[in-house]
Amino acid sequence: LAADVAQADPAPFDLAGPTIEAKIVRSGRTLPAAQVPNLASGDRLWIKADLPAGQSARYLLVVAFLRGATDPPPAAWFHRCETWADVCAKSGLKVTVPEGARQLLVFLAPETAGDFRTLVNTVRDRPGAFVRTSQDLAQATLDHSRLDTYLAVVRRLGEKDPSRLKQAAPLLARSLAIKVDEQCLQKLPVLQAPCLAQARESEILDVGHGESIAERLTSGPASDLAMDAGNQFKSGSYGPYIGSIFDIARLFDSFHTARYQYLPALTSAHGSELALTLNAPPSFHDPKSVLVVALPGVEASQSPQLHPVNPDEVLCARKDPLVLPVEGAPLVFSTGYAHDLVLRLRKPDGSDIDLPAHPDAEQGGIVVETSSLAALTLHNPTSASLRGQWGFDPYEGPSFALADPHDQAWRLAEGESADLIVGRADTIHLHTDNLSCLEDIALQNTAARQSSVDWKKIGANDVEVTLPLQEAKPGDLTLLVEEFGRHELQHVELHAFAEAGHLESFTLHAGDIEGVLRGNRLDEVRTLTIGRVEFTPGALTTTEGKDELAMLAQSRPATHLNAGDVGNARVTLKDGRTFNIKVSVNSPRPSAELISKTIAREVGSSSVFRLTNHKELPLAARLEFSLRAQSPPFFTHDEKVEVATADGLSSTVVGLGTSGMMLESNKVAVVTLDPIQALGSSAFGPLQFRRIVDGVAGKWRPLVTLVRLPKVTEVDCPAATDATCSLSGSNLFLIDALSSDPEFTNATRVPEGFTEQVLEVPHPMRGKLYIKLRDDPSVVNVAILSVKTQLAPSTETAADHVPGKESAPRPASGPSRAAEGGAASLEPLSRAPAAAPSVPDNPGQP
Repeated sequence: LAADVAQADPAPFDLAGPTIEAKIVRSGRTLPAAQVPNLASGDRLWIKADLPAGQSARYLLVVAFLRGATDPPPAAWFHRCETWADVCAKSGLKVTVPEGARQLLVFLAPETAGDFRTLVNTVRDRPGAFVRTSQDLAQATLDHSRLDTYLAVVRRLGEKDPSRLKQAAPLLARSLAIKVDEQCLQKLPVLQAPCLAQARESEILDVGHGESIAERLTSGPASDLAMDAGNQFKSGSYGPYIGSIFDIARLFDSFHTARYQYLPALTSAHGSELALTLNAPPSFHDPKSVLVVALPGVEASQSPQLHPVNPDEVLCARKDPLVLPVEGAPLVFSTGYAHDLVLRLRKPDGSDIDLPAHPDAEQGGIVVETSSLAALTLHNPTSASLRGQWGFDPYEGPSFALADPHDQAWRLAEGESADLIVGRADTIHLHTDNLSCLEDIALQNTAARQSSVDWKKIGANDVEVTLPLQEAKPGDLTLLVEEFGRHELQHVELHAFAEAGHLESFTLHAGDIEGVLRGNRLDEVRTLTIGRVEFTPGALTTTEGKDELAMLAQSRPATHLNAGDVGNARVTLKDGRTFNIKVSVNSPRPSAELISKTIAREVGSSSVFRLTNHKELPLAARLEFSLRAQSPPFFTHDEKVEVATADGLSSTVVGLGTSGMMLESNKVAVVTLDPIQALGSSAFGPLQFRRIVDGVAGKWRPLVTLVRLPKVTEVDCPAATDATCSLSGSNLFLIDALSSDPEFTNATRVPEGFTEQVLEVPHPMRGKLYIKLRDDPSVVNVAILSVKTQLAPSTETAADHVPGKESAPRPASGPSRAAEGGAASLEPLSRAPAAAPSVPDNPGQP
């Protein structure tokens, strides 16, 4: 059983163990273990086992220094402390890191005869195994701290404020370099926390910094002992976040002495306390369990590579608290290694001021306390840098640009008008020197009532504001801009009108029945009249703050208007008021007359279809059509012809000089169109064309109806004429209905979304089925089919099988009416008299 367990995944680190207290003294300064990322030669350590009162089992505390996988440590590098003795229980153990030491392990061994000597001999006999243990446990502890921080925030928010998880989870993932399952954030808020805490797709991302602190052995004589803990750590509830297995437990699968076996323990640091977590219950019977704890390695200090998320971003110095978005050093957020952080900035008098700061993974950065800036006015912008301590060493972090909104003003962006129109939502843009301190924007009406507005930043200096004026009344309006750290509100004055400021112009092309009216608030227009021709409103669009309204002529076109004419029109609003407006008549739109068209049918199985309407164009066919220029009467060198479906979803443009368009003369052009290449395999329905000359498009003219044909492979029919047949093929959903007669008295409807490859159809009459295609169901087309008929056994053959009747011998040769199994080869369902005409193999157009 023990052998089977050793080959399985290691047990999770989920058993609470004892607590160890540790402090480090360097150059007269004392720091708790949670704030020390690395040890140095000469450091003085105070270590004490914090065991429960009344502890019945006696533990021997042993501190051992290591100096490499291939170099056993001297016996003098081992220090013992009997935790049951008063001196050790109260004062702990004080040791000094010797010169040349590289790792430090702490053992908690149950008291037994020869315990200390056994531990010393075991470590000295196999130093490489304990070197690897030290490094792997140190790396695992760092990853453990990242996951602990992540899970603590997720669970706390899941209990107190689930709605914040969707915003906090990406910031946590960025700060701690943990991949989060995005699908969890699409669930209901109450379900997001359990999903994020169990998501199998999440994992600790390798950032390399922790590996350097753990001093993994990646080169030299001990390289075979290396283990990438960042990718191989697995423990208890943390397992779902890691891709593979950290099998440190297997390190000691077969490694124990007669008295001891060794259990690795992970540490969770809080100040000077190191809480131990075990992956197996300790044993107090031989072999007894020794707890193995790793402290940070003895190595050179490496400062965290922290950097701003957006180096060009300018932050608001007046936010309290101010968050500096940073990434690149997850240990800053998950450990206490970075401490006594401040944001240092220069005051106007030239002196420096330090603002207290601390890392916060939930907010995705370094949180700075800015209340001490309330009485100061800063230069704009001001540069500030992050300073502090990384363990015992000074730390200089990245710099940030800060803005002070004290003297900046808000105004309408260039080109924006303060005149608005009530009755509909409107959009304006505001401009200022810096947007970093913008907190909120509200709208105040003439009655001093405020309402919220939607706004978004669209650059470093501009904000787009959407004003809800649907229920507003005409009059003065005020935008109230609120900024962090600024008590007074900024005011931007506006004015709302009940009608348009002006009607700008009306333009149409000579001979058209539709023109364009330009201005503001054109939704109030009822009619426009030129002479005796009345135009009524069509579609209204708004572009860059200007309305454009299509006006359609009623009953008659404005034939008395010629290109170049300039006059006036009378515009009548819905409230009865009238205005005069300038009219401009442009040259006629380009136009062309369709002379002829030719459809080159496709080759293949779809040729079984005979389209009865010459206006139908199969998608796989090729179309050639010719045009005669009308206005202007000659084709030009930059001439273009656009072909599009009536719904506008698919279109193509061909021009002179391309393979798709050729001039027969300067008045006649021939256009070649391959629909499937030009419009795509999903194009269908009526096609239309228009000329485009000098960027001006003409009116759409009808061309053909584009239809898609299914592919039919065979029709299998039984001998009985009143039974249905099976039609096999693909894309059968392109058929709307089938019938054996052109009147569709016995029709088969194909349901929408049909995806089967076989369709039950009526018996084809003389090899014909009548088809209505889904792309043009108003037209009845013909399919000429080869029918595979299952013939019934002959009377003579049937008689041969009558019980008790002796069958006559079968002739040795001669034609057979049916092959074995009763199936005939492809032939029509009904045999016509000899004099009846047969359907030709390749019939022409019906």
